[in-house]
Amino acid sequence: MPTAIKIENVSKQYRLGVISTGTLSHDLNRWWTTSVLRREDPYLKIGETNDRASKGNSEYVWALKDINMEIEQGDVVGIIGKNGAGKSTLLKLLSRVTKPTTGTIKYKGRIASLLEVGTGFHPEMTGRENIYMNGAIMGMTRAEITRKLDEIVDFSGCERYIDTPVKRYSSGMTVRLGFAIAAHLDPEILVVDEVLAVGDAEFQKKAIGKMQDVSKGEGRTVLFVSHNMAAVKSLCKRGVILQNGLLVDSGDVDTIVSHYLRGGGNIENHKVWNTPVVKRDGFELLEIGVRKVGGDYGDVMRIDQDVEMVIRYKLTKSYNQLHLTFHFKNEQGYKIFSSSGGSRCIPLEHNEGEYVQVCKIPGGFMNWGNFMVDLYVVKDRSQVFLIDNDVVSFTLGNSQASLGSWMGREPGDIKPKFEYTEERINE
Repeated sequence: MPTAIKIENVSKQYRLGVISTGTLSHDLNRWWTTSVLRREDPYLKIGETNDRASKGNSEYVWALKDINMEIEQGDVVGIIGKNGAGKSTLLKLLSRVTKPTTGTIKYKGRIASLLEVGTGFHPEMTGRENIYMNGAIMGMTRAEITRKLDEIVDFSGCERYIDTPVKRYSSGMTVRLGFAIAAHLDPEILVVDEVLAVGDAEFQKKAIGKMQDVSKGEGRTVLFVSHNMAAVKSLCKRGVILQNGLLVDSGDVDTIVSHYLRGGGNIENHKVWNTPVVKRDGFELLEIGVRKVGGDYGDVMRIDQDVEMVIRYKLTKSYNQLHLTFHFKNEQGYKIFSSSGGSRCIPLEHNEGEYVQVCKIPGGFMNWGNFMVDLYVVKDRSQVFLIDNDVVSFTLGNSQASLGSWMGREPGDIKPKFEYTEERINE
């Protein structure tokens, strides 16, 4: 596929607290050094990475630093990262709202951007007038815009207010109209920031569907910034992680989202404590791990295999009623189900001593992906002690990953094997 966007050594520097370099002397110094003496900008040699949580020692900050990326035509790329990571700055550079301090950005095609609520709208003009103005800015003729007008208005759902000044629109209506314009005026590259979060659930679903149509059906390129990982995974094929203005990882979207949600850490499916982890009321956690049945903790686990969670703990006092409860969570941290041996499998009465408990998860129950487990101790059926959030995490691989018929991950966090029957009733 041909390249739609090529980003080479792009950086963007700002001076904190002021506009531009902030003083006339700095501006003159920069002009004299770069324009007259033909030397490197002196202010490019200073500055710190964009860590918003630390104070720093320099008044210059690199909002982006040495970004290199190639995006092919028809790619749908999700750009993710924490607040202040540089995502919006990158999109503003791509949309030519501002210029990079260093580096070059090359495009192939027309760009439509939706960066902030109300971007590109004149508040005193009506919705209809803003549609024509935005189209004209993109280089479209009045006839082309008129041909698309009804489709834009219908998609936005703002027909009743289309001849009302947009200053009277709610933020959701403004986003609806802005997205409808950006998506329907035939851009080769569509750039969408987090603004879709402003819209209601019905509009978000419609907008994501439109972006899928634009990318798959029409072969156009989409860059999508969002904190909604479910939306990123459903829409995007590739992902990019920005952190403190630096590009830290890129690749297929499932891998990148997993990396981001883990915070860059590793999946830890086995933990042992030499010094017991004492949490509450005489309970000491010694070891916990997840492995395939009959295997070692380093073995790959697949969804078609039986998996067991082994927990070793010590009690320094006796209990009349005590059992452990596990809450299983998906990558986004949502609890998908809980499980407990309770009185069905294990006696509730416990004396002092060391115990090993095994919870078996049958093959053909969970979907492939990354999972975390919270551990709770339940005492006397009334007191619940949280021992640890994400006390252990594990990865289940797809049983068909090595087969030519593999089609990717199906939706949902569990994938149970139900029993089906079928017979032919017509000869």
